Amino acid sequence: MTTQTTASDTPSTPAAGTPSGLIALPEKAGRALATGGGVLTIISTFLAWTWTADFPGDLTVYGYPGGLQVLVLIGGILTTLLCLASYDIRGLRWLVPAGADVAIKFAALATFATSWYTIIAISDKLGGLVNLEPGGFVVAVGSLAAFVGALALPFQRPEPDPIDPEDTGWEQFKHARAQQWETVKAAFSAGSPRPVPKLPAYAEILVIVAILALGLTVFTYGIGTEYDELFIGFLITAGFSFAALNKAGLVAQASEITSRHQTITIFGAFIAAALFPFTQTSDQYATLGVYILIFATVALGLNIVVGRAGLLDLGYVAFLGVGAYAAGLVSGSPSSPFDVHFPFWAAALVGAAASLVFGVLIGAPTLRLRGDYLAIVTLGFGEIFRITVNNLDGTSGPDVTNGSNGVSSIPNLDIGGFDFGVQHDIAGFTIGRFANYFLLMLLITAVVVVVFRRSGDSRIGRAWVAIREDETAALAMGINGFRVKLVAFAVGASLAGLAGTVQAHVTYTVTPEQYQFAGAIPPNSAFLLAAVVLGGMGTISGPLIGAALLYLIPNKLQFLGDYQLFAFGVALILLMRFRPEGLIPNRRRQLEFHEDAEAPAVLTKAGA
Repeated sequence: MTTQTTASDTPSTPAAGTPSGLIALPEKAGRALATGGGVLTIISTFLAWTWTADFPGDLTVYGYPGGLQVLVLIGGILTTLLCLASYDIRGLRWLVPAGADVAIKFAALATFATSWYTIIAISDKLGGLVNLEPGGFVVAVGSLAAFVGALALPFQRPEPDPIDPEDTGWEQFKHARAQQWETVKAAFSAGSPRPVPKLPAYAEILVIVAILALGLTVFTYGIGTEYDELFIGFLITAGFSFAALNKAGLVAQASEITSRHQTITIFGAFIAAALFPFTQTSDQYATLGVYILIFATVALGLNIVVGRAGLLDLGYVAFLGVGAYAAGLVSGSPSSPFDVHFPFWAAALVGAAASLVFGVLIGAPTLRLRGDYLAIVTLGFGEIFRITVNNLDGTSGPDVTNGSNGVSSIPNLDIGGFDFGVQHDIAGFTIGRFANYFLLMLLITAVVVVVFRRSGDSRIGRAWVAIREDETAALAMGINGFRVKLVAFAVGASLAGLAGTVQAHVTYTVTPEQYQFAGAIPPNSAFLLAAVVLGGMGTISGPLIGAALLYLIPNKLQFLGDYQLFAFGVALILLMRFRPEGLIPNRRRQLEFHEDAEAPAVLTKAGA
C-alpha cells in the first residue's frame, strides 16, 4: 500500500530573508541580534550596575561579577554559545543535537528575565532608576536585544516519532536508528548542526562525572543563596536554562548516556551527595540538606505506592510519624513511659516494623477500595493518627505520647562510639552535627533507592505496574490484586518509618503538629504527593528532585508570608499545563500525557 503525499502534507520552508518567527524580523537578522545581545550581556556583567552596596551582592565593582551578575553572566554565555552553534561552527555542533532555535529562545528568556528582574529589584529597593550605573542600562538593552532576536527565529522544529514502549529491544534499536536519520535530515534541511556521534565508554563515564559535578555545584549554589533576590534569580536562570538545554537535546543525550551506565550513575550520584557537607563551613545549610534528604526519602517511599502501584495515599505522612514516635519512645527520651534506650539499629528496626504493622492494619480493610474512595480512607487515617497521638496524654487517654507536648529531649545518636551530636574533623574538614546526620540519612536514602529499584525490576514490581495500568485486566491475568497492593502499602510504610527514626533524633522532639495533611512547611501528605507528581511518578531521581525543590523553595521564600501557598499553587498549575508528566518523567507516562506523540507509535504497532 502506497501513501500519496500532497503539497499540503509537506511543510513549507520560508525563503531567505522572510520573517519566520514570532516577530516580523528576518531570521538572519534575528540570529545576529540574539548573538550580539548575548555578547553585550556578557560584557555588562563586568561593569557596575549600581553605585551603592546597599543592594545585596555588591554590584558596584568593575571587572568582577557578583551576586545576580553571576547568574546573568551564565545566561549570557549560554545564549551566545547556542547562537554560535546555530551557525554550524564545527567545535560547537555537539551543543545542539536537536536544533538550536527553540533552545536559544529559552536561554535568551532566562537572561532577559534575570536581568530585568535585577534592574526592577534595584530600582524598587534603592528608589528609582537613578540608582543604576551604566552597566545596568547596558544589561537591560543587551538582554532585551537577545530576547527580541530569539523571537525572530523559527518557532517550530520537526520532532521524531516516539518509541513504542511495548516494542522489543531490537525493534526499539531499529526505530532509534530511523529516528536518528530523520533527525539528521531535518537538521540539514533546517540548517541546524548534525547530531554528535556516540562516544566511547570511557568518554561517557567522564560525561557522567561532569553531569554529577554540575548537579552538585547547582545544588550547593541554590541551597547557599544568602538573600531572597539571589534565590529568585537562581530559580529563573536555572529553570529556563534547563529548558534551553532540554530543547537543544542535551538533556535527552545525558539521559541516554546515564541509562547505559545506571549503576555507575547511581553510585556516582551518592558520592557527589556525600561531598556536599564538605563544601559547607557551618551547619547553616547542612541543616537544610538533612531535612531535604528526609523529605526526599519519604517521597521515594510514597512513589512505590503512587508511582508503581497507582494507589492514591493522602495520609502517607502518618507512617513517617509512626516511625518517629516509635524510635523516640525507645531511644532513651525522658518523656517516654518506657525506660529503655535501644541502640540505633534496634530503634530503626522498631520504627520500620511499627510502620509496617500499621501499613498492613490500615491496608488490609481498605485496599479493596479504588480511586477516590481509597484516597478518602487514607486521608482519614492520617488525621486519626494525629488526633490519637495528641490524645495519648494521660488525660484523654493513656499516657504514652505525652499529648501535644510530644516526645522531647530525644538524645543524639551514638553508633560505635561516633557521637552524631558533636563536631568531627575528617581529612581536615570540620563536620558538624547536621552534616553527620546528612551522611547517615544519605545511607538510608541509598537503602531506599536499592529497595525501589530492585522491587521495580522484580515480579512483584511488574505486578504493581499491571495493577496501576488496568486492575481489571491484571486480575483477569491471574494477579492477586489485593495481595500485590498490600505489599506495596507495607513496603512504602516501612520505608517512611525508617526515615522517621532519623527525623526523631535530628529534631530532638516529635509532636503531632509535624504530621498534618497540609501546611506551609513540609513534610506533610500534600507536599509529599506533590513532590512525587512534580518530579515524575515511577522514577528514582524524579521524587528526589521534586522533594528538594518543594522543601527548599518555601524555606528560601519565607518573605512571601501568607502568599507562599498561593505561589506554590500557581507553580503547580503551570507545571500541570506545560509538563504534566513531571520534571523527570517515566517514558511510558510521558507518552500517556502526550497523546499526539503516542498516536504514531500505536499506528505503527497496529500496522505491524
